Amino acid sequence: MLARREAKETGEVQELSTGSDVLLEMLKQQNVELIFGYPGGAVLPLYDAVYRQSFNNILVRHEQGAVHAAEGYAKATGKTGVVFVTSGPGATNAVTGIADAMLDSIPLVVFTGQVGCDAIGKDAFQEVDILSMTAPITKQNYQVHDVNSLPATIVEAFTVAISGRPGPVVIDLPKDVASGLPDDFESKQLNVWKKQPVQQKRVVDEGMMLKIREALFKAKKPLILAGGGVIAANAIPELRRFAHRFDLPVVSTLISLGVMPDTDSLFLGMGGMHGSYQANMAFYECDFLLNIGSRFDDRLATNASKFAPHACVAHIDIDDSELGKVITTEFSVAADARDALQWLLTNTEKRPKEEHNMWLQQLNDWEKLHPKHYEEEMGSIKPQAVIEEVGKLTNNDATIVTDVGQHQMWVAQHYPFKRPHQIITSGGLGTMGFGLPAAIGAKLAVPEKEVVLFVGDGGIQMTVEELDVIREYDLNIKIVILNNKTLGMVRQWQDLFYEKRRSQTIFNGQPDFIKLAQAYGIKSLKLPLLHWRETLADVFAKKESAVVEADIPAFEQVYPMIAPGQPNQAMMGVD
Repeated sequence: MLARREAKETGEVQELSTGSDVLLEMLKQQNVELIFGYPGGAVLPLYDAVYRQSFNNILVRHEQGAVHAAEGYAKATGKTGVVFVTSGPGATNAVTGIADAMLDSIPLVVFTGQVGCDAIGKDAFQEVDILSMTAPITKQNYQVHDVNSLPATIVEAFTVAISGRPGPVVIDLPKDVASGLPDDFESKQLNVWKKQPVQQKRVVDEGMMLKIREALFKAKKPLILAGGGVIAANAIPELRRFAHRFDLPVVSTLISLGVMPDTDSLFLGMGGMHGSYQANMAFYECDFLLNIGSRFDDRLATNASKFAPHACVAHIDIDDSELGKVITTEFSVAADARDALQWLLTNTEKRPKEEHNMWLQQLNDWEKLHPKHYEEEMGSIKPQAVIEEVGKLTNNDATIVTDVGQHQMWVAQHYPFKRPHQIITSGGLGTMGFGLPAAIGAKLAVPEKEVVLFVGDGGIQMTVEELDVIREYDLNIKIVILNNKTLGMVRQWQDLFYEKRRSQTIFNGQPDFIKLAQAYGIKSLKLPLLHWRETLADVFAKKESAVVEADIPAFEQVYPMIAPGQPNQAMMGVD
């Protein structure tokens, strides 16, 4: 029997003739506005339903680009990104993006096509065991064998993706299920699935929170580490109120830049391998460290055994598997960041600000001793200067997307972030090629915001085909290629730790990026050595996409830098 649904506008009854139609209806019930996808044989029924229902599919040019674009959409909004890819190579091409989302806790639901149920396990054309491949890099994965179970599976997948610590979920969809005839789902029955089950929130452990409060009262040098969990929990207002109520300095991770405005006197910048001097010295000197929503990854806690050696450490995280995994903590609380901060705000009286004056003065002295800086160089355009100029041209309010490498760290250091969801970057996996498709997803997510992509000459070539998506959908994205003709970060490590043996990190030949962008129908130009600021201002004054190439010094270094295995206070390049 054919499924049916009533059209809201006319009251007409439309046929839901296949499992694919039911799938799209369920996506609408989950308030999904668009998906990122690429068709193929195993998902022909799904794309036929997309055509018949005029569902908004963003046609990317590669499946990896589809997942990165969905990540950009999710990072810019906090919503769940949705992806359609076909079986076999379509699914395997998506694996990198799925792993990237897992490490950065990004909610995605990825639908992978699959051969028919009877052919599974028989090495059919374009068959892969995507469930086994993605088991370690998803929160959950499913293979649907009965079209009638699709609604429940989809609702559960969206609930899993966004609840607790967010992350990616895969739904493997055999072709015969996608084209199968479901039972008679009336619209009222489908609406039952619209209401997701209430997420079970963790109850804040008040006993442990009281101990954290007591440790805070005793501290003379307190410090907050605010991670991505603060943004995921929408806890920015609570964090800022808490920090200012008690004069608590705050350090961010890479992906949580924007939790405090760059101009806030209590914000010390990003910590870790390329973090600010005062942030890393604060880790070393603090006597109480409150980590809210960060997993203490090795780029932040560069030597776990010597991290925050003088501190009583408290850790609040929604994922209890992260508690005590890297750093031994005195107080651990498995809780949503917002719930924990609200408890502290409600149950902690205001303290005199004078108690932390000496600590705050020490932090200010460190900032004055080693402020973020770079050496000007006659006859060259410095990447840090370009990033700072873009900050001025965008009133520090653009959504900033980066690829991975030196430019990523320069952006983290020199763009003055001031709000959450403002930096879109690949943190845990460090995926080159992430930037261009992620910028597309971010622009489609928040079209009213200026979107700027900073990318290197290596990363742009990994997903350059997605320029065609910018052209097709007429997206106003400014793309700044910082071209040093090298794989800059790897080359920097070779110079510092391998006696300058620059093996395979120098590009002896490159495409003409200006002509390449023009071939995709996008205006492009190279910044002139003289008057480059005026040229850049003219580009940003126009409401249209553009590729801007800036030739930068080939051997510019990212400093400060902490060598592998060294503690946070052992920073290079600060003298």
